[in-house]
Amino acid sequence: MIPPSREVSVPSMLDMDLYKFTMQQAVLTHFPGSSVRYKFTNRSKDVVFSRKCLDLFKSSVAQLEDLALTIEEREWLRDKCPYFSDTYLDFLSSFRFRPNEQVTVTFRPKSDAEPDLGQIEIDIHGFWKDTILYEILLMAALSNAFFHTDDTDWSYEGQEESAYQKGVQFFRAGIVLSEFGTRRRRSVEAQKLVIEGLMRANKELAGVEGVSGALRGTSNVHFARLYDLTPIGTIAHEWPMGASLRHRGIAALHGYESPNALSLSLWEDVYPSTQSSGLIALTDTFTSQVFFSEFITDPGRARRWGGLRQDSGDPVAFAMRAKEVYEKLGIDWTTKVLVFSDGLDLQTALDLHRQVQHLGFLTSYGIGTSLTNDFRSNKAGERSKPLNIVIKLVNIDGQPCVKLSDDAGKNMGDPHVIREVQKRHGLGS
Repeated sequence: MIPPSREVSVPSMLDMDLYKFTMQQAVLTHFPGSSVRYKFTNRSKDVVFSRKCLDLFKSSVAQLEDLALTIEEREWLRDKCPYFSDTYLDFLSSFRFRPNEQVTVTFRPKSDAEPDLGQIEIDIHGFWKDTILYEILLMAALSNAFFHTDDTDWSYEGQEESAYQKGVQFFRAGIVLSEFGTRRRRSVEAQKLVIEGLMRANKELAGVEGVSGALRGTSNVHFARLYDLTPIGTIAHEWPMGASLRHRGIAALHGYESPNALSLSLWEDVYPSTQSSGLIALTDTFTSQVFFSEFITDPGRARRWGGLRQDSGDPVAFAMRAKEVYEKLGIDWTTKVLVFSDGLDLQTALDLHRQVQHLGFLTSYGIGTSLTNDFRSNKAGERSKPLNIVIKLVNIDGQPCVKLSDDAGKNMGDPHVIREVQKRHGLGS
């Protein structure tokens, strides 16, 4: 067995998803003075954390202040990601985390009888441009700490081979795959093994007759640089959640009248239409129903943007609705990309691909946790469950942010504001 050991949880400033950097540039452009707050939620109701886990996590958080973009990393970003301006790269080069000022970590004991077990609370606060990068790093660091202190009944043995075998099945089935596993990975090493396994399968099957699937890239910018892969990113929920409220200083609820159109317009100010054909719009921040009701009124944007990302709800129904919208707009949907990224694993991706490929879209699958945190218990042989954790934007400049998912159980934010937004758009509660 190859046992887990304590590892560096963050090897580089680039060790995060690409969309954090693209959103940071957009925030720096439009909202450099806006303040925000993020809050952590542990959705794994049966999981408690030990003080030992807490100590390792807090140590990892403190070490973030030592991160800095290297000259070599900056040059790589400039060459590989031409959509980053020199102004932004200058900002990122001088950027430093200040966790002592910006991150508050609190431990809530389970009970007086068990004071060393409990829940970890994380609060992130400060200027949006300065705090936007914490989410990915803190989630990855907490997962790393938990699986190196509280749950150590697992090993790395066979992980590269497992990823390779999954890659073979994905690619032979025609699936174009992007590795999205940073935020809930078990460790840096786990993600490294997964990417190496997928790359081996991709290289072995490249050019093989009848194989149309491939590894498109990874969302992790550090590993993209390390392995000469394409860094992949769309837009995260926090952009429409925050940008729609701060557009021209409008009041909170008025920002929810056309939240997707507002946020996409601001995005195009930073990433012009000449680049937008490669950009993918996230559709479920305020439900896909609201997204499509706005999207269908702007044929120009529908033509400019390269495609859509589905992250909650029924993916097959979503794909059929997307085809219907593009048809009504007179747009050839077979030139558009649909990205599916809602908690997929090998089997659900294979099943979904069989159900939607006849529609004719260009499809891509963003798969994360089921790749980088897919382990089995050494003793029991059962699956070693990953943490189900999230960090979400809760307010901007004192105004509450909400997210209305296509899965009601994923709705987040002030219940009163959620009800008001639902009422405004004729959504069921």
